[in-house]
This record gives sequence, C-alpha cells and structure tokens, in this order.
Amino acid sequence: MSFDMIKLIKPKRHGDHRGFFAETYSRRKYSKLGIDVEFVQDNHSLSREVGTLRGLHFQAPPQAQAKLVRCGRGAIFDVAVDIRRGSPTYGEWKGYKLTAENGEQLYIPVGFAHGFVTLMPDSEIVYKCSDYYAPETEGAILWNDPDIGIEWPTGAEPILSEKDAVAPLLSELESLFIFGENS
Repeated sequence: MSFDMIKLIKPKRHGDHRGFFAETYSRRKYSKLGIDVEFVQDNHSLSREVGTLRGLHFQAPPQAQAKLVRCGRGAIFDVAVDIRRGSPTYGEWKGYKLTAENGEQLYIPVGFAHGFVTLMPDSEIVYKCSDYYAPETEGAILWNDPDIGIEWPTGAEPILSEKDAVAPLLSELESLFIFGENS
C-alpha cells in the first residue's frame, strides 16, 4: 500500500525525577527505518487556540518537501493526503494524534499534502523539511474537501488562515507529483 511510506515513529525516552531526554533525530537510525532523507530546514509553529487548523500544504517539485513532524507542546491531529497522480491511494488520507506526552513523530514523504489541527491550547509543532521554503512552489488543498473526507476531531468550525479557507479542491489540483517518479 502507498501509505507504507508514511512512518509513525516513537523515539525512546529516558526519564527520571527531573523529566526526560529523547534523541529526536539520528540520520543513521532513521536511515535504518527507511527514512534516508537529508533534512535542511527546521520549522517551529505555535497555535494558541484549540481548533486551529493549518493545511493542507505542500511544496511542488522541483523543491518538494518530505517532513518529520512532532508536537513539542500540547496535542495535534496530524494528517497526510496522497497527491501523487497514478497512486493507488491518490486522494486518501491518514491521521495520527501527536502529543508532547506521547513523543511520537510522523514522517511524511514527498508527494503528500500535510495539515494538522490543534487539540490543546498553545500547541507547538516542530518539524524538519527536506528542502528549503520556496513560496513559488507552495500549494494547498481545501481542508474539508468532500472528495477526501478527512474526519477532523473538532466539534466546531476550525480557526483558519485566509489562504487555507479558500484553498482549491483536490479535483482542481494539477499535481506535479507522479507516483513512482518523484516519490
């Protein structure tokens, strides 16, 4: 299945009465997990309100990004959507609950749109990217596209940026990602 490329990772935590220590990235260890990617940029975002939704975002080739996402504080529901033309799972999604407490990380490969919604106030998201930010290649898909059907765990309308509120539908996307070529 095409979603096998997405990996949920639980780094080992060493804890005692002071708190914990965790190695959140080791290229050698992650390469053994099938994540042989050179990350070139780290990003950190804070979302103050519960129900803040960011996404669904991607960067198109030639500056497409794989991401390694974790929640440094609070909790998020993190989503990946397959946008690779010709993929058997094109337009399908997977979602994962990432929290500061569980310490889990999500690897999202090139060819997948990414988004998340906050489940706790003041949630912080820290993620690595395999290419630099290139605004001329960025794209988005509407968070509530009925053809995708993401089951966001929110009870109310999410808090969105103006850009995310008017993102196009997947059916309007001319994806530059091709299954088997650039994924």
